[in-house]
Amino acid sequence: MGRTVILTDDLGRGERLARNLGGGPSLVLHDLYGDAEPPRGADLVISDVSALTSDAVLRLRRTLAVARDKATPFLALIHGNLGRGEIQATALGATRILPASAANALLATAVAALSSAGRGPDDGVALRRCADEARSAFRAIFRADTTPAAAIVDAGTTVIVRAIREAKVRDWLNVVAGFDDVTHRHCLTVAGLAAAFAQSLGLNETDTHHLTKGALLHDIGKARIPLSILNKPAPLNAAERLEMDRHPAIGYDMLADGGYDAGTLAVVRSHHEYLDGSGYPDGLRAQEIPDLVRLITICDIFAALIEARPYKAPKPIREAYEILGTLGPKLDADLLRAFRQVVVACDQTTLRASA
Repeated sequence: MGRTVILTDDLGRGERLARNLGGGPSLVLHDLYGDAEPPRGADLVISDVSALTSDAVLRLRRTLAVARDKATPFLALIHGNLGRGEIQATALGATRILPASAANALLATAVAALSSAGRGPDDGVALRRCADEARSAFRAIFRADTTPAAAIVDAGTTVIVRAIREAKVRDWLNVVAGFDDVTHRHCLTVAGLAAAFAQSLGLNETDTHHLTKGALLHDIGKARIPLSILNKPAPLNAAERLEMDRHPAIGYDMLADGGYDAGTLAVVRSHHEYLDGSGYPDGLRAQEIPDLVRLITICDIFAALIEARPYKAPKPIREAYEILGTLGPKLDADLLRAFRQVVVACDQTTLRASA
């Protein structure tokens, strides 16, 4: 790691952050409200400011103008409202944004990626780093022994939303397709599709984050499904399918007492429900299924169709979308039509030729 400058409004907290990142002479603390001149020549700048008031934003802007140039990576840690903080940090030119409460391991991954990025990395390299950060977050989320911490979920969600906003969804799918673990790959694929769907629908930052978070968590119950079933290199038999079909209810129970909102809990429990009542685990029908769930169900099925599995080849993009259309009353027809914009973005040449 090169020279890292930490901008803080609390030197005690800044010192703890420096220790968490390994300490040493390459880490320089700067008090945003002190009298010292901002350090120059940073290879990475991290801001850890508890409240982005108008005064703090002005001080940050002035300090950043001295401490970094346009090619210097800038990681902004956000305290409080993540949506508002992301808008403010983006306006300041942040390269990456994470909740300040994110686990040290995830923070270290982001810092390592930014520190090794070099000056002016190409878009493909940057996207792969985003995908690696998201995978790191998902590994911390996907654990059978504990309810995932909200800070880690928010951090992973933020990385995915930002990647889809700055890159192309088809490039995200191509990068994620190279991941080995089937469940990691699937959940990151669904989350990327959900972020792109939100973007195509014109959802605001808060709703986009909410939708993408639900997609990231939708299969959390699989963390407690036996690996012999989860990673079976062949189609499941009837008994194994019954066990696998428990994952929505298991996931709901894992999150129910973890402070998660009702919408996210509905996604986790009901993403396999169909409008005609033929889904599981509760056989919900029509208006019993919220729009948030309907959106993610479409992304989930589409992702499963286009993914390679040990026992099946991936479906081409156009064919996968046509299969969604054959499900008729099971899916929301209006949302399925709207999803076509995402499908076009996944494979523009194929779909435009068939339009």
